[in-house]
Amino acid sequence: MSALLEIRELCAFYGRTQVLFGLDLDVAEGGVTTLLGANGAGKTTTLRAVSGMLHMTGEIRFAGERIAGRAIEDVVRCGIAHVTQGRGTFTTMTVEENLQLGAITRKDSAAVISDIERMYAHFPVLKQRYAQQAGTLSGGEQQMLAVARALMLRPRLMLLDEPSFGLAPLIVRDLFKILGKINREEKVTILVVEQNAQLALELADQAYVIETGRIVMSGKANEIANNEDVRKSYLGY
Repeated sequence: MSALLEIRELCAFYGRTQVLFGLDLDVAEGGVTTLLGANGAGKTTTLRAVSGMLHMTGEIRFAGERIAGRAIEDVVRCGIAHVTQGRGTFTTMTVEENLQLGAITRKDSAAVISDIERMYAHFPVLKQRYAQQAGTLSGGEQQMLAVARALMLRPRLMLLDEPSFGLAPLIVRDLFKILGKINREEKVTILVVEQNAQLALELADQAYVIETGRIVMSGKANEIANNEDVRKSYLGY
């Protein structure tokens, strides 16, 4: 598979503090890539750099087009949806209003209605809660809504930042099964940042391990999952 997202020599900064140091990373089109590492290693910063949220240097290409330095809204228009840590749903709006908001830039109203029903098929609990305010949903339901709202953009690439954070193990398993289905059936490419390394490696085709802002390991996800030295040194299981 060819690379849909290509990152070369990526350095990123918060003010004068440098957080990423020359990252190289490829995300294959149609696949699932995971970026693993401890808290503070630079995982979230990498996703923010792709989305245009912070100052960076280096090269970022999406579908062969340079997107480094573009504004957030321009990155979204390219076909990249970012589900940030903390979900970011609009808590006073209903489930269905959140989904409609996810498609606000689209003009194909009939297709938007169809896509909302498709989201309800992926996440049946959201259909049950369609008129409920997002702020009253459980943490797992809010995460499902955040993913569904991102999919309303019809993205080619979805960036997921710690989708399992704060969720019960059973809910996490269900969510990751749905993500795998979306990847297989809808061909949405996924780059997922995740603390639950074992679960992320089960979902992914390709994996990168980041430590203090540098990539220290990369390879096929199953090979990294089966490498005991890598697991003990970098993944903590």
